[in-house]
Amino acid sequence: MPQNTTKIKKCLFPAAGYGTRFLPATKAIPKEMLPILTKPLLQYGVEEALGAGVGNMAIVTGRGKRAIEDHFDISYELEHQIKGTSKEHYLTEIRSVITKCTFSYTRQIEMKGLGHAILCGEPIIGYEPFAVILADDLCDNDGGDSVLSQMVKLYEKYQCSIVAVEEIPAEDSNKYGVIAGNEEESGIFRVTDMVEKPEPKDAPSNLAIIGRYILTPDIFDIIRETKPGKGGEIQITDALLAQAKKGKVIAYKFKGKRFDCGSVDGFVEATNYFYNKSKA
Repeated sequence: MPQNTTKIKKCLFPAAGYGTRFLPATKAIPKEMLPILTKPLLQYGVEEALGAGVGNMAIVTGRGKRAIEDHFDISYELEHQIKGTSKEHYLTEIRSVITKCTFSYTRQIEMKGLGHAILCGEPIIGYEPFAVILADDLCDNDGGDSVLSQMVKLYEKYQCSIVAVEEIPAEDSNKYGVIAGNEEESGIFRVTDMVEKPEPKDAPSNLAIIGRYILTPDIFDIIRETKPGKGGEIQITDALLAQAKKGKVIAYKFKGKRFDCGSVDGFVEATNYFYNKSKA
């Protein structure tokens, strides 16, 4: 098989989930298309990838997600209606994204967990290292390098899988994958253990994985061999643990702020943050 290439060229977006915490809004609207101000969550993620030098977007969708494909496409009728008017500038950002990126789509037929969703993306990723962004996790570094940009630079040095982590309150450990590791540099840990949604008393640390990953392509074969966990889901944490046991996973305590937009509280917090930022 070909060797890993240093440059990360593709970003995978698992976007097949139901978004049940936002019902009834997500009955007909993909949760990834819910807007923070005037921009859908998924567009923030795509722009983050693009800013990190990644131009190929691989999106794993599901039933009822056609709005995602339509958003990252030309709308000739709309463009014709507002051409030459004061409203034309509203489409400038998305036009730029469409021009600079390529988009590929595949479907996750059954919801079998994040690990399975990533495996569904194998045909459009191929055998090369790639990034993963979960649009639910909206990150901002206030003018500095984005979280993914930071991780891409780190990959160039370490050439192994990388997970972004942040400190969480101990009582929240059962909502996240939690890592244990040895700190090699400030904020950079060589992972020795990973536990999916442990109870606080069983958590190996207070460092939780958030929705930013860089994965080496051997992860696909590992996921295929990974047995389903709670609820019959295949967890990416379990697959990464197999790499970690060989010393091939780095956890990175990123610079920036992260909003859990998969929750109503986090969504409102992000909306207020970006609104205040737009007025500053």
